[in-house]
Amino acid sequence: MKLSPCSMLTRKMKTTDLDSSQREAIPAGQVPDVLLIEPYYTGSHKAWADGLISASNLNISLLALPGQFWKWRMQGGAVTLARLFEEGAYQPDLIVATDMMDLSIFRALTRAKTASTPCALYFHENQLTYPQNRRQGHGWRYGFINYVSALAADVVFFNSQFHMDIFFDELPRMLKHFADYNELATIDTIRSKSSVLPLGLDLQRFDVYQTDHANNDPPLILWNHRWEPDKNPELFLNAIVTLAQEGHDFRVAILGENVRQSAPEFDEARQVLGDRLVQFGYIDNFAEYAHWLWQADYVVSTSNQDFFGIAIAEAIYCRTIPILPNRLNYPHLVPQEMHSPCLYRDDRLIAQLRYHLTEKPQLDRETLRKQIAQYDWAIMGPVYDAAFRRLMSL
Repeated sequence: MKLSPCSMLTRKMKTTDLDSSQREAIPAGQVPDVLLIEPYYTGSHKAWADGLISASNLNISLLALPGQFWKWRMQGGAVTLARLFEEGAYQPDLIVATDMMDLSIFRALTRAKTASTPCALYFHENQLTYPQNRRQGHGWRYGFINYVSALAADVVFFNSQFHMDIFFDELPRMLKHFADYNELATIDTIRSKSSVLPLGLDLQRFDVYQTDHANNDPPLILWNHRWEPDKNPELFLNAIVTLAQEGHDFRVAILGENVRQSAPEFDEARQVLGDRLVQFGYIDNFAEYAHWLWQADYVVSTSNQDFFGIAIAEAIYCRTIPILPNRLNYPHLVPQEMHSPCLYRDDRLIAQLRYHLTEKPQLDRETLRKQIAQYDWAIMGPVYDAAFRRLMSL
């Protein structure tokens, strides 16, 4: 879909789609109207918004801005979105905004229309704990926007338990940074209206490209993350180069988008790996991307930051064995009984990979897949609808 400065997407369902208990609570012929506000409509934010609209049995309209200039979206996007809201014919029963907007500004500027409209804030990520590089140096500015947005919301949703935990771990540190009137009591206020609403993912689209997973010889190791410091690619590259120099037989597919002008660590690893490297670089064709996920034996993450782990979840769904740090949200993506072979301490990545390459433990890939299948929109759509209905009934 081509995106204009303001985009609206609506999906309508017949009242007969609702069960009898829901129908009694809704006036005849009316399905609740939800306005989804997405200031950064691209990438995973776009996929989530589109998936929610498709999976929901509510009337969801999308008010969005293009996914660029993230700092300006957080600082000024609410002003533009408030103007567009006022110019439109919106009369939602519920407003759901994502974390890239200052909800406090939006509610203030639209108060004549939205004063009695419940508002939910959905955190895909947060700027309190998102790593800052040395060039940014913006301190608490954008984390504070997340904070006041959470205060302004009636309900706050986080995409994982890990995400909610680290937000509340960091929030008191931010508030104590300021000189006085730290308003620490507001932490409990936000916590009392916060809960986890996991991401919905369009996983069934991978089924079309499913292939029987053969025991590859040599095995194929996949890395499907952005080539950026927060994904810690050097740890992965050092590990596979070491294993190659030790003489282990394997192949490597390095996917993910490179947004940097140069990536010397990748170029150096490419020279050392030689014929072992069977794919190097971003793939924008979904069918080809799905092919690599279904073919891979192992998917590896070395990330320092990941609020949910979409790329890993997609690979696990395609019956790829995960080799993941024992932190972030990753333990929640792996069944408890498989934590030992699938999760590693940061200093144990090489040993963990060496174990799999030499011992070749037989893990139940279908059990791993089922752990992830619960996040498919076919299951999560009704979960979101129920959460939204509860908020509208308060």
